[in-house]
Amino acid sequence: MRRLTSIAGWLTAGAGLGVSALAGYTAWTLNSARRPWPPYTFTPFEIGLPTEDVTFTTDDGVRIAGWWLDDPAADTVVICCHGHRGNKADMLGIGPGLHRKGHSVLLFDFRGNGTSGDGPQSLAHHEQRDLRAAVDWVQARRPGARIAVVGFSMGASTAILAAAVDPRIEALVVDSPFSTMSEVIAANYRRYRLPSEPLLPVADLVNRLRYGYRFAQVRPLEMIGAIAPRPILLLHGTEDRIIPYEHAVQLADAAAPGTVQLVTFDGADHCGGYFADRPAYIDRVADFLTRSLDADRVRPGSLDAGRVGPGSLRAGRVRPGE
Repeated sequence: MRRLTSIAGWLTAGAGLGVSALAGYTAWTLNSARRPWPPYTFTPFEIGLPTEDVTFTTDDGVRIAGWWLDDPAADTVVICCHGHRGNKADMLGIGPGLHRKGHSVLLFDFRGNGTSGDGPQSLAHHEQRDLRAAVDWVQARRPGARIAVVGFSMGASTAILAAAVDPRIEALVVDSPFSTMSEVIAANYRRYRLPSEPLLPVADLVNRLRYGYRFAQVRPLEMIGAIAPRPILLLHGTEDRIIPYEHAVQLADAAAPGTVQLVTFDGADHCGGYFADRPAYIDRVADFLTRSLDADRVRPGSLDAGRVGPGSLRAGRVRPGE
């Protein structure tokens, strides 16, 4: 009996160490700087557009690097936000596409990514400072311009959180955002067949002690309602394995009535809607921005929504299986 008790004790200790190790790895993955090597990326040179290298500084002293695609005739500016561990080169599809549609565009690297400086990193918590600094820079560079933000994945969630408290952002396009930080982490534990219930609270504790913020502080679900009456275009794929489609439904339900246009891409994985049909995606985003940022903008509640599949689009919010 004593031997069995000893074995049980060792197994319990081993399980505890395993949970602690996985929780620590989760917090490290979310917050630690990891730049790719070699640091080669595409630039606007590859797409033949004149671009200005710009920098600006956040309120906590981090230097942010960006590319400014200027259209002197434009009275609208679109700020593009990449995803977790991405960089501004990831935006060389949508950014130039919107520039060709008549907008000035700012692409930038979040802190610790691309050519921006190092600073406290997170999953859409500290990055809100970077987006606010980008809005400050645009406002100083182009006074009076109407500002929209286009974000993907973490960049989309960051955009929701920032826009909820910054009325200078007049329209949002958010592709594959998560509704809460806790739920997206839990979903990815389940994706790898790991038990989320014992891991999540320990990871949250490690994150708070080591990196200074709680998962509960990053909840776009609770903030999206404050964006009204400003319009939001929400795009999400039904087969998203990183941020499940249900997050989009939760966000649309939590928003003020009539402010969200939800577009569903059948069969698309994470941020896959753009790659399903690049020209159609850019056209749709550009049309939304034109209607949203026009001086005589459409009334909140007059935006339609739809499911996008091969050659199909129909009105009304559509969920899988309908």
